[in-house]
Amino acid sequence: MGGTYTKIGDYYIPNLILSPEKEHRSIGIWGQRHRDYLKQHNQVTFDIMLRYGTLFSYLAHINELATDMFSLLVDEMAKCEGVNKKLKGGNQMEWVTRMNNICNGAMGVVNADLIFNV
Repeated sequence: MGGTYTKIGDYYIPNLILSPEKEHRSIGIWGQRHRDYLKQHNQVTFDIMLRYGTLFSYLAHINELATDMFSLLVDEMAKCEGVNKKLKGGNQMEWVTRMNNICNGAMGVVNADLIFNV
């Protein structure tokens, strides 16, 4: 059958060793959202990646991509809409309102393109 086994009573139990992850990266909020999506909507892919030990590095990669994409989108959208330090200094409430709208829009794009799309 391959591998090594230990006989316990009348049964042979395989000697399983978990290979440690080489990378210790955080999966972050974006990776957690994608993990939950996979677990709920694509269980087969989730199980295969978990079984082969590639799930956490994949989720960390998704988190990095989503974080970079979110930051880039927020910066570009703020620049296009004229939301800058001058507005922040002159009218803080307007700046906060507009930045919240920009962040919500960027979050929607990241969710649609990376997180909830397999």
